[in-house]
Amino acid sequence: MDDSILRRRVYGADHEDPDPGPRPGRVYGELVGGPLDGLLLDVTGWSEGRLTEEARLPTEIGRYGPGGRAHYRRRAADPGRWDWSGDSP
Repeated sequence: MDDSILRRRVYGADHEDPDPGPRPGRVYGELVGGPLDGLLLDVTGWSEGRLTEEARLPTEIGRYGPGGRAHYRRRAADPGRWDWSGDSP
């Protein structure tokens, strides 16, 4: 795994976790833009169909605050990156 990825935080990791980074044997996509920019999304075990769907990730730091979701879509030309497409309540 690339050293820059090893130092990154995984979406959904507990803020108290002393090691919130990626785990060996897991597959990650980088979230690009929006409120979760730079976090890694664990997509281990996702089907090809699920990987083509929009990920709607709960977050308190998006436009709608607590209860809101940030939407990300896998980039066709670079499947390791997921681009922000907006927020929803």
